[in-house]
Amino acid sequence: MAGKKRGLFVGRFQPIHYGHIKVIKKILEEDEEIVIVVGSAQSSHSLDNPFTVGERIVMLRSVLKEERIDLAKCYIVPIPDAEMHAVWVAKLIAYCPSFDTVYTNEPLTRRLFEEMGFSLGTIPLFHRDLYDATEIRRRMVEDEDWRSLVPPCIVDLVEAFDGVGRLKALSKSDKRGGSNA
Repeated sequence: MAGKKRGLFVGRFQPIHYGHIKVIKKILEEDEEIVIVVGSAQSSHSLDNPFTVGERIVMLRSVLKEERIDLAKCYIVPIPDAEMHAVWVAKLIAYCPSFDTVYTNEPLTRRLFEEMGFSLGTIPLFHRDLYDATEIRRRMVEDEDWRSLVPPCIVDLVEAFDGVGRLKALSKSDKRGGSNA
């Protein structure tokens, strides 16, 4: 890697929000490059994973440009889930450029990388009560304000992908009570 430090950041980005952007910027303050792993790449069209991996990559590239983050310092790599947690890190290593530090607060992800001997970085939580993709998706379904929690280019892309309509359709059920959520 010729002396460059490279950090790894794993997320599903369903959708990307201001908290994700702050984390990316923080990692780039500490490392020269970042590998942004788009997790659960095989999943889409569900309440937890409404956007396709292609849509999420478009969102990431758009927001990196909008935030004037040098794309030459960023690798975006989609990684599907593994059937067994124990092999997921090996799968990720095979898909990604080499990296020095893994930045995550998710306990299972931390444990898996720790067991493989990787250096772990902690990322500060930026208003986690607001900047949480689950909360943003809930607000989309309930017609509450979600637009203020994501950058303008993400609002435009979610609308272009009919993300709110998709989530609302997914939240419907043929069972009494009307919701899967």
